[in-house]
Amino acid sequence: MATPARALVLAPPPAPADPLVTAEVLIGRVALGDEDAFAALYDQLAGPVLGMVTRVVRDRAQSEEVAQEVLLEVWRKAASFAEHRGSVRAWVLTIAHHRAIDRVRAEQAGSDRETRAGLLDPRRDFDEVAESTLVGLERDDVRSALAVLTDLQRESITLAYYDGYTCREVAERLGVSVSTIKSRMRDGLIRLRTAMGAQS
Repeated sequence: MATPARALVLAPPPAPADPLVTAEVLIGRVALGDEDAFAALYDQLAGPVLGMVTRVVRDRAQSEEVAQEVLLEVWRKAASFAEHRGSVRAWVLTIAHHRAIDRVRAEQAGSDRETRAGLLDPRRDFDEVAESTLVGLERDDVRSALAVLTDLQRESITLAYYDGYTCREVAERLGVSVSTIKSRMRDGLIRLRTAMGAQS
């Protein structure tokens, strides 16, 4: 569901998030393309997702990347949530756990390749950049998708996802209103979803 950027900018500021609105209500709205609902769901779940991923990956930078990928997956696949199978929180944390395990396995596979190659040729001078590139292919999908954003959209989304700031904190850091940040993120998330869909 595409929303014209101009309409987003001119839209009235969204009402403050209602802390009583459950994740189950929000996910239904997200499935319909409601970016405000996604922002509220993000505020509820970003911390638990990052905590889950960090416990498995044990590397802060990689954990932040995986958490961003998980939340983007929630945005893209909200319609697939089945309430009869459990809560939204449990569903999202299950995705987070799977993605964290995938990252650990990818890192281990890279390490194993390096070890095997070293045993075959102890004198080999490994190209660490190439090795890290192989391990980071999944991350590159997200990074290349970020390239479709404007500088302002990319800055706002990067602060929110990679650095873990809330919309209000991003607004304070950039010296603009919360409604402006949400407008940037709404349009940026739509572009990201389109870009990631084109890559899959």
